[in-house]
Amino acid sequence: MRKLLFESLIRRPLTERPPLASGTAVDELARALDGAAHKRLGRSLSIRAVDAGSCNGCELEMHALNNAFYDIERFGIRFVASPRHADVLLVTGPVTKNMREALKRTYDATPNPKWVVALGDCAGNGGCFAGSYAVMRGVSEALPVDLHIPGCPPPPIEILKGLLTLLEGVNSKTGAVRS
Repeated sequence: MRKLLFESLIRRPLTERPPLASGTAVDELARALDGAAHKRLGRSLSIRAVDAGSCNGCELEMHALNNAFYDIERFGIRFVASPRHADVLLVTGPVTKNMREALKRTYDATPNPKWVVALGDCAGNGGCFAGSYAVMRGVSEALPVDLHIPGCPPPPIEILKGLLTLLEGVNSKTGAVRS
């Protein structure tokens, strides 16, 4: 134990480097996202995260949006616990057959206008789980998907860019996403 203590005093801690995006770039992106949400919805954006059978890689990146570096709540964008309070369903994973009904019920409980975002490669096309007997080939097999954010897992800055793309591409009259 003594050896470990002395080694920890000499060696530097093993920590990751901060994200490559500058703080001002993240601030500008989050402000643009909040502005687009206010323009389209008249209020802040509420996101309901749904894990439909993922490996949790996408969830780690998604939850990083709430850490001290990104801190998207300061811009009014927040994750909510109930689909009844959500504007966006952020779905991760290839949708296991056991989660299909729960995902459909979550979608039905979300008020209009609502959008579905498939986060990560698994949610888009099944990813490394494609071909398994226990999963479907992505979220689009269960729900209508408005946007797919690719990556395994996509970094937080790409998630913000994807949400901004979603809100900027929304038709204000119909609530549908323009292609």
